[in-house]
Amino acid sequence: MAEKRERHILALSGGKDSAALAVYMRNKYPELELEYVFTDSGCELPETYDYLNRIRAVLNIEITVIKSEKNFDFWLQYYGGVLPSPQNRWCTRQLKLRPFEAFLGNDRTYSYVAIRADENREGYRNTKGNIIPRHPFVDDGIVLEDVIEILNSSGLGLPEYYGWRKRSGCYFCFYQTDNEWRGLRKHHPSLFEHACRYEENHADGRIYTWRGRRGGKPLFLRQIDISMSVKEKPVTEVGKDNKLTSVLTDLVF
Repeated sequence: MAEKRERHILALSGGKDSAALAVYMRNKYPELELEYVFTDSGCELPETYDYLNRIRAVLNIEITVIKSEKNFDFWLQYYGGVLPSPQNRWCTRQLKLRPFEAFLGNDRTYSYVAIRADENREGYRNTKGNIIPRHPFVDDGIVLEDVIEILNSSGLGLPEYYGWRKRSGCYFCFYQTDNEWRGLRKHHPSLFEHACRYEENHADGRIYTWRGRRGGKPLFLRQIDISMSVKEKPVTEVGKDNKLTSVLTDLVF
């Protein structure tokens, strides 16, 4: 039997908060032997990979990439062609959580989570009990403005997708707003087209969409401009001279 060990893990998402936590932990606890990991769904935005490379370079750290042995298309077939949704997040379970847990095994692990003090959420909970969450930002009262300052002072800045999208994650994430889907179509038309094909590839006549239904009617990506809500703001470009705080004031709710 393999001997259990104690580990300290910081999981990077490709977003601002986990990147800021990596800077924060390196500066405050330089003696801590942290392992930096990224769980790759295989469906990430190109900007996410670019930002991870920037984190590697600026912080001079190694990032271990964890990946499921089976890709999204395999699991889509496994679940009978049912696209993931807020009610059935099999994508997160199969492509993120299980590979992460397999990587850790039974080791006693302290997981440093980038939840801020101004957020009202708990984050991932491990059922086996060997993963112990730590929330340095919550403990030290770090809020959004502090995260921006950490990123500014370190030279990391924000991932480029923050010009049109609120968070990291898969390019077809069902949590995206209509404007974020429009942003995907504008910035990555081939990925948008691929997402559309997932909606249409059902030979038996079943209908699954990324955007759900409204009034009982399926909301297809290809009809996104037809169904545009008058309450939505248009996607705006973020210039290089825009302050990070201004960008996040518009994008983060």
